[in-house]
Amino acid sequence: MSDLSRPIWPAYPLSVFVAGLGHCYLGQWKRGAIWFACYGLALAFLSARSLSGALGFSEPFFVTALQFESVDYTDVAVPLAVLLVCLLDVYLVGLAKRTASFEGGPNGPRSNGP
Repeated sequence: MSDLSRPIWPAYPLSVFVAGLGHCYLGQWKRGAIWFACYGLALAFLSARSLSGALGFSEPFFVTALQFESVDYTDVAVPLAVLLVCLLDVYLVGLAKRTASFEGGPNGPRSNGP
């Protein structure tokens, strides 16, 4: 299926599932990789903040990692903000593709004759 005949709506749930996957679905591979890296860094930041106390030797790691008392809203806000901005970017990319397909592609409007 070509990019113009492919529906745009599956890009939205794909982006919610994994940041950057909707961009890859729309053919924006570099942009999708950048969003995936940003989301991965945001999750690494969340993991580093929430699991910093989990590395103690008093309790097993998996028991301490599953305790959610140490996770604050500010810790979750960074990955959530990255995911929401990624979803907005997918919407704008899809809107640009839809507008380009209505106008006749990237070369401008179609002409019906000389």
